[in-house]
Amino acid sequence: MIIEIFLVIIMVLLLVLIFLTVRRRRIEVKDIEATLSSAWTTLGLDRAIGAVETHAKDIRDSYRSFEQMLRVPTERASFGELSLETILSDQLPPDMYGIRERILDGRTPDAHIRSTVGLICIDSKFPLDNYRNMLEAGDQAEKETFRKRFVKEDLQNHLNKICVDYVCPEKGSAEFAFAYIPSEAVYYFLVNEAFQMLRDYTKRGVQVVSPLTFSHKIELIKAGVHAKKLSEDAEKVRNNLVRLSERFGEIDKIWRVFYETHFKNLEGKAEELDEAYGKLREEFDRISRMSEEE
Repeated sequence: MIIEIFLVIIMVLLLVLIFLTVRRRRIEVKDIEATLSSAWTTLGLDRAIGAVETHAKDIRDSYRSFEQMLRVPTERASFGELSLETILSDQLPPDMYGIRERILDGRTPDAHIRSTVGLICIDSKFPLDNYRNMLEAGDQAEKETFRKRFVKEDLQNHLNKICVDYVCPEKGSAEFAFAYIPSEAVYYFLVNEAFQMLRDYTKRGVQVVSPLTFSHKIELIKAGVHAKKLSEDAEKVRNNLVRLSERFGEIDKIWRVFYETHFKNLEGKAEELDEAYGKLREEFDRISRMSEEE
């Protein structure tokens, strides 16, 4: 398709050039052919078209490879888990999430996030066979059949399973879990075709997310964790201040006892000692004078 469009543009430009040239002067057909051949070679259009064709073939091959991968359930599941793990590792520190770990009495979700409200489980094995069949069906009635199977059977059954397995706060999970769809196209199809069902399951604790919406929710979860950490740090500071105040109160009490009792008593004893010393000094002075008189 790209090559055809490119060739049409070139041909239109050449025809316009020929038309303008013919109008200015009379030229033989052989001269036009020679000029076109020369221009084609000089401008390197043959090489450019060859390069475009090569790139287009690479794109088609990559698309077929990707499409074939999505047809195979195991490879499709691996792709979903890989994209899920990439998002988590890009946006969260390692201590905030886990990949295929046993939690909640032995259950193993594709991933989970450690949040302030419990473990948030994430399932990425979304059934897409009927969705693919719907896209490939040629008959409108057949498309509608696959559409209903995808929405009313695959989607509903999968969300039910996630709800039962991963929404169990009594075992340490959060009050919600994520059904991760690694395709924006499938996600927006469901938003348009099954909005009420998605809304009902959100109330039951299962949120369907795409790569973009999941990334947004991760940022909200991370902000909540950071806010809780700040709150915990503030609480630690407050507790330390309370303990410091209590210690200061204890020291103040000891000081008051020392000052009002022992220190004042010491002051009185110092005065008595000074008075006794004065008398002793006077006696030594008297004895000294007596010695001098003799």
